[in-house]
Amino acid sequence: MLISVIVTTYNRPEALSLILKAFNYQTDRDFEVIIADDGSGKETRKIINRMIIDSNYPITYVWHEDEGFRQSMIRNRAVLKAKGDYLVFLDEDCIPRRSFIENHRKLAQRGYLVAGNRLSVSEEFSKLILENDEKIWNYNFIQWIKVYQNHGIKRLHQIFLFPYFNSLRDLRDDWKKVYSCNFGLFKEDYLKVNGSECSPDIEGYESYDLAIRLIHSGVKLRSGRYATGVFHLRHKNNDRSFNKENYEKLNNILNSDIVRARIGIAELEE
Repeated sequence: MLISVIVTTYNRPEALSLILKAFNYQTDRDFEVIIADDGSGKETRKIINRMIIDSNYPITYVWHEDEGFRQSMIRNRAVLKAKGDYLVFLDEDCIPRRSFIENHRKLAQRGYLVAGNRLSVSEEFSKLILENDEKIWNYNFIQWIKVYQNHGIKRLHQIFLFPYFNSLRDLRDDWKKVYSCNFGLFKEDYLKVNGSECSPDIEGYESYDLAIRLIHSGVKLRSGRYATGVFHLRHKNNDRSFNKENYEKLNNILNSDIVRARIGIAELEE
């Protein structure tokens, strides 16, 4: 089964370059990467052109004009290009470990969404990683102890992986465990709910909206914690001025039986 990894990005070429390099070291080779670019400039395109040559896996580039935050739309556009039956979504600030694809494959099951987690690294360590092009996916335990002692990470236990433990962890309807930075599901389940909602009404809560609609459709949630966890580079958060208003709209969706996105992937195909 081919796995299609969709990496969303917006004007962070250094971080994107490191993430694409990390995919060269995956233990599972049966995957492709589709870059969903929400309107980045020329520097990002230069990085991608170089990585298409330097990578040992196929890369597809999907881009649209910068007209504000349209992450859901570019994700849907990327899904239309995906050749795999299984989709994994990853953000530009999250570095995958060597077993990222392998463990997502172990947990993949039709009718389930696998909710991954992230291990945040400090702002200082994030800068060091980017400046030195640090291959942290190859760090051994001793190296991580040193990072922990220097306050590069807060929780040392999160570097350990227990992929089989998660197969027994059903999240039931805990949609708040689904983060946009790291989750996976079968393409047929994604298409069944018309993909991600492109309306600005739920901006900031796109992954929650998707999870809720998937639950309404009968899809269950499974934990990918301690199996598919990624390293999250610290950065400034985007402005979310309408969070309260959009959260109320999310609650309306939660208390409904809505399954399909009002403006989703089908509308892009027209």
